[in-house]
Amino acid sequence: MDHVERTGPPLSPSIPSWAIAAVVIPPRGPDRRGTGLTADFLACQAMKEAHALELWGSLERCPTLDEALEYWRGNEYEERLLFLARAGAEPVGLCSVALPLRENLATAGIDVLVAPGRRRRGAGRRLLEHAEAVARARGRTSLEGFHEVPLDRMLQGSRMVTAKSGAGQLPADDPATAFALASGYQLEQVERSSRLELPVATDLLSQLAEDAAAHSGDYVLAGWDDHCPDKFVAGYAGLRARMSTDAPTAGMDWEREDWDVQRVRRDEEAQVRSGVQTSVAAALHRQSGELVAYTVLTWRPEVPESLIQQDTLVAAEHRGHRLGMLAKAANLRRAREKWPQARSVLTWNASENQHMLAINTALGFRPAGYEGEWQKRLG
Repeated sequence: MDHVERTGPPLSPSIPSWAIAAVVIPPRGPDRRGTGLTADFLACQAMKEAHALELWGSLERCPTLDEALEYWRGNEYEERLLFLARAGAEPVGLCSVALPLRENLATAGIDVLVAPGRRRRGAGRRLLEHAEAVARARGRTSLEGFHEVPLDRMLQGSRMVTAKSGAGQLPADDPATAFALASGYQLEQVERSSRLELPVATDLLSQLAEDAAAHSGDYVLAGWDDHCPDKFVAGYAGLRARMSTDAPTAGMDWEREDWDVQRVRRDEEAQVRSGVQTSVAAALHRQSGELVAYTVLTWRPEVPESLIQQDTLVAAEHRGHRLGMLAKAANLRRAREKWPQARSVLTWNASENQHMLAINTALGFRPAGYEGEWQKRLG
């Protein structure tokens, strides 16, 4: 499917004939970006950036060019296919299909984006049909996708669509929500995106850390940047595997991911190639020496004012000792020293994950928007 192409009639009388073609991803080279950046790939990146600026007014949620290159090159765990639609010479939209290769072999991640000036002319529907056809041809029967709604677009009084999980809603008149519903997708889960303004007051961070430490005497903190120490990496791989199932996933058709030492190392190498810097804070059980909790912050020099709070997990059998707060407070302290130019942290949590949301609220995170997790099962 690397060279799938489809042509069709004009999307409207004012648009010339259109085509959807696979985007050639530049191979890795001796430097980070490699060689052969194509006009199609740059057009896709430009559309992603324009969409982020339109929706959020910043690029903090948009992958950088280096991140996009690394992502679309795929890896031994997931194949990723990117397609660009053009009307004549003009980019109209894009779609993509992500295909897990080790587990979740019935699923495919689907994404569709239409250029702002070309919406409501049928391009989105045809792009989605194209992506779904690619997934179906690869034997995938469960399709998933997501989109975000900024807080100021969660209009009061609007008819709301409730997630099947029972927690969280999205406005039915949001264009992406309406498109997903009309295309046969079901809203399985809603995540809340939250923002923490930096720096966090020193007194507050110290108070929260001290309170957490008072409940976690059987544990000790550890931490690293970019590369997990060899003595911890097997335990870290085990926690990464648990993250794929222990975090709330509502009714999404997601299986446990098989993480081992090699997968951790491959992921770390990909982050470095993407230009992403990482800080991990973890908790060890004193008696067993087992790694039982971790949290991750990432920073990109192209977006220096923003940090992303990635995974946070406490192993179920070690919960109730404030380890989530202990690790997060420690990582925020490390981040203040490592990336002093950062002015905010973004994170995402399932609406039903009230425990983690409470930790974030205590740290000062406030709602910034909501993300819908959608699913369609093919007959």
